Amino acid sequence: MAQDSSPPETAKGVDKRAVAAATVTVVLWASAFVSIRSAGEAYDPGALALGRLLSGTIVLGAIWLVRREGLPPRGAWPGIAAAGVLWFGIYMVALNWGEQLVDAGTAALVVNIGPILIALLGGWLLKEGFSSRLLAGLAVAFAGAAVVGLSMSGGKGSPLLGVLLCVVAAVTYAGGVVSQKPALRHASALQFTTFACAIGAVATLPFAGQLASQAADAPAGATLNMIYLGVFPTALAFTTWGYALARTSAGKMGATTYAVPAIVVLMSWAFLDEVPGAVTLLGGVLCLAGVAVSRSTPRGNRRRGRENAQVTAAPAATDVPPAAPDASPSALTRAHPRG
Repeated sequence: MAQDSSPPETAKGVDKRAVAAATVTVVLWASAFVSIRSAGEAYDPGALALGRLLSGTIVLGAIWLVRREGLPPRGAWPGIAAAGVLWFGIYMVALNWGEQLVDAGTAALVVNIGPILIALLGGWLLKEGFSSRLLAGLAVAFAGAAVVGLSMSGGKGSPLLGVLLCVVAAVTYAGGVVSQKPALRHASALQFTTFACAIGAVATLPFAGQLASQAADAPAGATLNMIYLGVFPTALAFTTWGYALARTSAGKMGATTYAVPAIVVLMSWAFLDEVPGAVTLLGGVLCLAGVAVSRSTPRGNRRRGRENAQVTAAPAATDVPPAAPDASPSALTRAHPRG
């Protein structure tokens, strides 16, 4: 039976800053697919991952030094290390490699099992439960991702290795998110992202020779795309992701990423002149609808959240000054309105 495990945002209403942070993340991660396609023509998967992570680490390290946030507390390091190796290291290499072997639609479809794994692992390991709205939203959004993926695949066969690499990317992505959630109880989003990115860079150092040799011959556009991947979809987007994740459940944040395929379709339309078909647009609409359902709050919970907020804001009985003897009931009502 589904359990309704209410994250902090349910009790207090929607955290608009968290929603804004999640939106920034989703848009930048969608843009990464376009940049990976361009940079991947000049850089091998491992070299591209290392260059991206080095760029991200430099930017994050500079911000971390300016803000003087210090080292993460001891309790955060297991999650930082796990996410650094899984999400920043293995995931990026596997995704880059997989996208070179299968078409973008197939890659997007396979990688999008990640949010389902996040919801399952979050409900089990993080005790977030499995709300009916989250599960319904996941189903609708995954159906949309499947429609987008199949419509973009063009019916071409996909090499088995490419599909397996995309599965590895999805699994390591889910593992990284589930590792990140408890770490954010101890560390800030900037601390987490800075040191996880640095650990990912260290994990991909074996590709340093490839990066050095390919950077010498790569076109400027490919190198700029690699740097863009490090600064925006990595340094900025992973930080805003951590900020939002600390304020909601892993399952809901995972479901939010189902908006990525829809945004990729729009970006491809705008920047690559790839006009989407009606079926692709329908899939994008389903993705966005599923995200909306998964992140919605039941009406009863919203009402209870407002009532709780009013009770919290109301002054305690002992704080209400005694009424003057000649005070009229209407004056008392104006002075202390009922919730």
